[in-house]
Amino acid sequence: MIKEIIVVEGKDDITAVKAAVEAEVMATGGFGYKKELIETLKTLADRRGIIILTDPDYAGEKIRKDLSKHIKNCKHAFLPQGKALKKGDIGVENATREDIREAIRKARPNKVERKEEFTKEDLISLGLAGGKDSREKRDKVGEILGIGYANAKQFLNRLNNFGITKEEFIKAVERMEEINGR
Repeated sequence: MIKEIIVVEGKDDITAVKAAVEAEVMATGGFGYKKELIETLKTLADRRGIIILTDPDYAGEKIRKDLSKHIKNCKHAFLPQGKALKKGDIGVENATREDIREAIRKARPNKVERKEEFTKEDLISLGLAGGKDSREKRDKVGEILGIGYANAKQFLNRLNNFGITKEEFIKAVERMEEINGR
């Protein structure tokens, strides 16, 4: 049983998450949620904690950012786009049970105090920004770390905000290189 409440976007997402893990799951109903939902989630975050697991698309990221702005002590779980895709539709409901379990297991808190552990130069020097295959590399490292895909600027913010250590980051880059055969 997962102690935190898992927050998803819709009813199909609730069904998929409940099939994967034993947990209480709530849906935002998309982006049109009301202030009351935010207040409820704040209370739940204080009592039990919440894990935000939105679709790996623009709308899901927008919901995640809005909830994070209002709810400070929450964790974030990310599904890679490729693991949430079925017949051109991206969503949590399309992921396998194992992929949902892994995303939740890798959920990370959004740190209140921002650390400047990583710089743009770190990303460039490791080929995660500014190169022809940087997007694919960020995608794979984000999957390994459980922070999801993001453009270079968002990726850097996630590295610095989610409490990732240099050691963890380097291991993820090395793992990505092993997978890519380099």
